[in-house]
Amino acid sequence: MRENRVKRTLNQSGVSIGTMVFEFNTTGIARIAAEAGAEFVIFDMEHTGWSVETIRTLVATSRSADLVPMVRVPTTEYHFFARTLDVGAMGLMVPMVESEAQAQVIVQSAKYPPIGRRGAGFGLAHDDYTEGDIIAKMQNANEEVLLIAQIETVNGIENADKIAALDGIDVLWIGHFDLTNSMGIPGQFTHPEFQRAVNVVLEACRRHGKVAGFMASSVEEGRSFIAQGFRCLAYGGDLWLYKQALREGIDAIRNREQ
Repeated sequence: MRENRVKRTLNQSGVSIGTMVFEFNTTGIARIAAEAGAEFVIFDMEHTGWSVETIRTLVATSRSADLVPMVRVPTTEYHFFARTLDVGAMGLMVPMVESEAQAQVIVQSAKYPPIGRRGAGFGLAHDDYTEGDIIAKMQNANEEVLLIAQIETVNGIENADKIAALDGIDVLWIGHFDLTNSMGIPGQFTHPEFQRAVNVVLEACRRHGKVAGFMASSVEEGRSFIAQGFRCLAYGGDLWLYKQALREGIDAIRNREQ
């Protein structure tokens, strides 16, 4: 497995900024994102209906770009972790992580022995079809894979400290829409209870040396999140960024005389 420069940056207390892809499953999308400066791209399987075969193509065409390809799996199940890693994903985002036990399943499923129980298959996409020492390959993969636990329920907030304390989990990422839904305050991101929950995650990350993550929908949000202590940020998603840029351009042309 190649060196995961996003993980290196985060481990050195730096900030890493990327984006998410939900709609444009093209062979060029990762290279376009890399050319725009994204350090990582997260391909979404939770809300898109994309199959592992689609992810395989997206990840394969990402590996020629100067970024880290990652995948958000739909749920905490071994076959999603193992198959997406085997086709070349260098990181996994897992939604609705609510307990230490669930976080342990994530680590065990994504890591080779002796840390976990990921099935051994080599000379495949994840190791670029190369031969070599499988012990070294397993150790390298265990070191390089980035694991993101999404905290997006009340139970997840209550167990954030235990999840952050677990070796192998790298990032606690707040899923803000689902979290406010779980709290009974849908979309109320300025609500004091939501802000309290955000601080719980930030403090858990600080206490255990982990990274806090968030998806920013604007430049102002992104800057604010970094100021709060978030160090892993996705700047929007492909469909929203495209629509925003297209709307701004069309509106500017239509209003040229104003």
